[in-house]
Order: sequence, then C-alpha cells, then structure tokens
Amino acid sequence: MTAQSTAPIIADTAPAPRSINTGAHWVVRTLEQIGVTRIFGYPGGSIMPVYDALVGSRLQHILVRHEQAAAFAADAQARLTGTAGVCLATSGPGATNLLTGIANAYMDSVPMVILTGQVPTSVMGTDAFQEIDIFGMSLPVCKHSIIVRDPDRIPELIRQAFQIAETGRPGPVLVDLPKDILQAEAHPPISPSRPKPGPSRSISPRLDAATALLASSKRPVLYIGGGVALGGAVDALRDFMSRTGIPAVATLKGLGCSHPDAQNFMGMLGMHGSREANMAVQESDLLICCGARFDDRATGRPDGFAPSAKIIHMDADSAEIGKLRTVDIAVHGNLAAALYAFDTGYLDISDWRDICLQRKREHAFDYDAPGNGIFAPAMLRQLSEAAGDDFIATCDVGQHQMWVAQHCRFNTPEAHLTSAGLGAMGYGLPAGIGATLQCPNKKVVTITGDGSIMMNIQELATARRYNIPVRILLLDNSSLGLVRQWQEHFFEENYSEIDLYDNPDFADVARAFGVEAFTVHSRDQVPDAIERLLNATGPILAHVLINPRENVWPLVPPGKSNTEMMEN
Repeated sequence: MTAQSTAPIIADTAPAPRSINTGAHWVVRTLEQIGVTRIFGYPGGSIMPVYDALVGSRLQHILVRHEQAAAFAADAQARLTGTAGVCLATSGPGATNLLTGIANAYMDSVPMVILTGQVPTSVMGTDAFQEIDIFGMSLPVCKHSIIVRDPDRIPELIRQAFQIAETGRPGPVLVDLPKDILQAEAHPPISPSRPKPGPSRSISPRLDAATALLASSKRPVLYIGGGVALGGAVDALRDFMSRTGIPAVATLKGLGCSHPDAQNFMGMLGMHGSREANMAVQESDLLICCGARFDDRATGRPDGFAPSAKIIHMDADSAEIGKLRTVDIAVHGNLAAALYAFDTGYLDISDWRDICLQRKREHAFDYDAPGNGIFAPAMLRQLSEAAGDDFIATCDVGQHQMWVAQHCRFNTPEAHLTSAGLGAMGYGLPAGIGATLQCPNKKVVTITGDGSIMMNIQELATARRYNIPVRILLLDNSSLGLVRQWQEHFFEENYSEIDLYDNPDFADVARAFGVEAFTVHSRDQVPDAIERLLNATGPILAHVLINPRENVWPLVPPGKSNTEMMEN
C-alpha cells in the first residue's frame, strides 16, 4: 500500500479566464474593484459560473468543507477588520447551510455579504432541482436581501450590499444570483470604488441632562456592551473610565473594551458574571448603559435588575434604547463623541469605589485547585497571559466559552471572537481559520470543547490544505458540559443525552487530517503544552482532558435576579 499523495489532482491556477462580459465575471470584477481580497466558499451547480470567473482573478478563494464554515470564517474576518466578510455557496442546500452563519452575524451585528447561486429565473417557483427560496428564508436574519434579475445591475447591487452591510448598525446582506443572470452578457456602467460611509450621527441633545444625572449619583456603574467596539468608541470609553473612576462591568461582547487591568473594571456581569460585577450593578443608583441592549443573559430577571438605578442609555441604534428597559435619559448617536463630550465634573463616589474594589479583592478567583488534574480556568488564564498582546481567541459555545470570558485577558474587543447572541456551536474552528488568515502574525487560538469541535471538525482539512497556523485548544470532558451542569442543578440530576463517552481520540483524528496534535493529561504538562501550542508554525491541536464534573461558577439560576448567585 503506497502513501497517499498530497499533490492536487487538478491545479487551481491555469488557464487564464476567458475575456467575456458575463454577469459572473462582473460579480468577480466588482468584488475586486471594491477591494475584497479573500472569499470563503464551496462550489455547486448554480454558482458554478462565478467559480468559472474566479480562475485567474486577484481574489483568494478559501475552499471550506462545509458552507456553514464559510459563513463563520467570513464572520471572524469581518470582526477583525470592521469591513464586510464575503462567503458564497450554491443554491438549495448550499444556501441553507449558510443560514446559521448568517443568523450568527445578524445577532452579533457583523458586516457580511453573502452570495448565493440560484436556479435560472425561468424555473424559479417550479420546485426545480436545488431550488430554495433563500431570499425569503434569509429575511428574518439579514439587514437586507436582494435577488438580481438584470445582469447589468450586478455591480450596482453588490456595491449596495456592501454599503448596507457596513453602515449604520452592521449586519449581513444576501445577494441571490440566478444562474441565467450569471451566464448572461452584461455591460454595466463601471463604478470602481467602495461606497464611503455617511457622516457620523450627531450627539443627542440630552447629553446635558445625562451629565446632571451623573453629578447627583452616589453609586454609578458603567455597563459596557458590544456597541462600543462597533461604534469605534473603545478609546473614548477608556478615557471616560480613567477620568471618572466609575466602576465598570461588561457583557460577553463588551469584553476587551475596557483594559483588563483597569482598576475600576469589575469584569463580566450576568448569568456567569463575577460577584463583584453583579453586586455593583444591583446596588447602583445610576446605570450608564453604553452600547449594550439589556440582554436576558446579562440582566437575569428583568424586574430585579438594578432595581434602584436610574438609566442613561447610550447607543448608536435608536431601536435598542428603551426596548427592554425604560430609560431616564437617552443618548442616541456617535458613542465616541458622546463619551468624550460627557463633562463629568467632580464625582463624590470614593466610598462607592472603595466598596467595589474591596469586593473585587475579596472575590478574586482562586486558581489553586486541588489535585493533579487540569483546571481549565487556570490553563486558560496562563494561555492568555503567555500570548500577551498577540492573543486572539476564537471561542466555541459551552462551559469553555464562559471560562474564556471569565479568565482570559483581552486587550481589545477584537481579541475575543465568539458566537454571543446566537450561541452557535461549531463557530470556533472556522472562525479561527478566518482570523488566522486575516492576522497571521497574531497568536490565534481556537478554544473549543468535545461537543463543539464535532460540529465543524471537517475544517481541519481546510487548515491543513492551506497550512493555516490556527492553534486549537480542545477541552474534553466527554460530555455536553453546560447542559449537564443545568441538568445537575435544575433537573434533579436527570441526565439526558449529554454523555459523550464514545468520543474519538481527537489527537488521532487531527493527525489523520495531517494536523500536528498531542494530548495533555496532567497539570504538570500544561506549561509545555501552552508553549508548544503558541510556537507552532502550522495547524496544531492540543487535546486537553479535564474533569467531567467540573462546573462553571458563579451561576445565576434561571428566573432569579443577579444577586442570587450559586457558587458551588
């Protein structure tokens, strides 16, 4: 038996593209003119004309092994650049496989342009082979959806898709491309530039009232959400925190907006938030909500959330203000400008600040766990500290997601990429591929679990094909850990379908894909494992065995207020 060749059967380089003006060629030319350099996709019948036009183009196409991974990889690239990521797939199952990734981008306000093939217009509506109404299916999870019916309008509509995706509150835009439109002759007017965003919104006239409310406060708290990063207001927020010394908390998407070492940063709030963060919010008399949306995972029982606090809600999206909580002052507009213009004056909050800092010291996490087993929170802390300013985590969903949020250090919001609103398992590995391609000099680490990795494990082939040096830290507890934890505490230990005892040896699986891999069994192996992981020059997987009974603490039980935290 001979070794399998790693050489491609058919080269992807030659021949040069044919010099014709089809709709498909204008799709590719328009992407090039706009400045797109990389797209993620998977070919098929209806989108095949675009793949024909890709040959010889300046676009780097990354062939994923599942369309969902194309959307997740484009999502990660977009989060790092602030410009729309691009993915494409064929009609029918190719398009429907993108939907989870599209919904993920919509929930987390990520700019994305999705190109889908469609059956020819002559058979649309006839249940043709691989026909699906992706336009209709995408409407609830897109900012805008477009069906192209005139090949001459392809450049115009693609440029429009980018403009919609990237301006205002970012989000995904789908462009559905019937096959006959892609194959038709096209002679559109040329407009080579990417549309420029419009001017920033002005600051709300209520800022003076907000300043007066803050001046009368004795126990203010700054509540930071993902809108701070979306609005380019990170520097302004840090300046505001430094000027005021107001205790600050963050949502899952708000992590990294505050510097992790800021003295007045209390950490994440909510269901798995820190005690000092939740107690600060619950005892506050003024909550300055900046770019957050009062999500249920952050607030717990709504009527018990910050019950004595007046609310100043600052957001670029007016639809979020007052949606879930009645506010006293609305500050709608440019967040950075509003934060810089917030004239705080003298704040008499030294006693309140001392209380919060004392709690922060008292409830600091203890990483000295008993036994010789691997303590996941400690390993994650050590990993992020070892990677330093170059650390970027692309995190899956489950217990490890909460441990990452609690224990990793994020110097910028772009260092923490995770499926926050949708909570989609399988995000981590394709996101790691997209992030590593975009930031090859950073230490990108995909942090995943034995449940999540199986959702898109086929993307090990993508990492190996392009030798993408994504580092995978797989925490294996042989179970769906977060579901098991809930069944343990809220379903009387009636464990149902959470046992993953029959997991494969993930290191062997990775090696079968041609990816370097090793297994970590004990705590004394952790330092060398972190060093090996971070210094790898190609894709690598560390299979880390952890205690199946380990839980994430603290935990606010469902239906309870954030003061009612379980700690063990």
